Amino acid sequence: MTLAGRVPRIPTTNFRHEAGFYRGLDQMVGRVLPFVREGVELGESVLVVMLPDRIRLIEEALGADAAQVRFLDMGRVGQNPARIIPEWRRFIDHAAGKSFARGVAEPVWAGRRDVEIEECRLHESLVNVAFDDGPTWRLMCPYDVDALPDHVVQDAMRTHPMVLPEEERGRGYEGHAHAFAAFAEPLADSPTSVFEIAFRVADLTDLRGTVWRLCERAGLEPDAADVMILAAHEVASNSIDRGGGRGVLRAWTEPDALVVEVRDSSTIDDPLAGRRLASGLAESGRGLWIANQLCDLVQVRSTSGGTVVRLFSWL
Repeated sequence: MTLAGRVPRIPTTNFRHEAGFYRGLDQMVGRVLPFVREGVELGESVLVVMLPDRIRLIEEALGADAAQVRFLDMGRVGQNPARIIPEWRRFIDHAAGKSFARGVAEPVWAGRRDVEIEECRLHESLVNVAFDDGPTWRLMCPYDVDALPDHVVQDAMRTHPMVLPEEERGRGYEGHAHAFAAFAEPLADSPTSVFEIAFRVADLTDLRGTVWRLCERAGLEPDAADVMILAAHEVASNSIDRGGGRGVLRAWTEPDALVVEVRDSSTIDDPLAGRRLASGLAESGRGLWIANQLCDLVQVRSTSGGTVVRLFSWL
């Protein structure tokens, strides 16, 4: 079986989100290149968001046509996977004058931290929620089945309505229910020993000083500490507004990260909270957006029992 080959044009009347499996970089080019070149030939807006080594191979294979494609570094755009959907929203808004648009995005690659891959799985589910009722366009997400763990490949089958090649299908797409279920899943257990403090609105100023001391103790550089302080303040302010005027801040260090967690009793009904473009947000919805733009990684989970937000700064 080969994973390479031309991808035929499939008439679309809405958003198509497909996983393109490959084995090694040569087959990656064989999977992605026909998809991209077809878009160029049809005069579509085309955006490729991958790691720089992948981008170089695609550019070389495209030759002069590379000038018709926009490329972005996924290591920058998708460091925090919650930033990817807003980037696609900007792309689609910009491409609104064309009849079709298409993109390529590879948010998961070998070497990403487990917690990052967990957030990529949630992101891939939320892409369907974000764009299924919007304009017509296609998004291919390449996955290296040789380099990635089997559970990551299986997750891709669950989060993508279309899988190429067909022979690689395993358990099928689980629809929007997968996204809402993932958004309600409990996060990994925290260590048994953590810093914890309850807060109310009168405590917000002191809370900034508390987070500064936590950052200093963890060894964060001043700029990284400033980022964490601002993000924690924004999320804690959300808890005051939505969580009955109170919340709990917890913090701990992992081998390569400082983690600051904010818990409250509120429920977030929208799993895209913090992933919508800031211009479309009410003032009360900007806290998660700001945290997502600032932090190395953000995890948000919410149920009827409350909301948990974890902010990560890599050490």
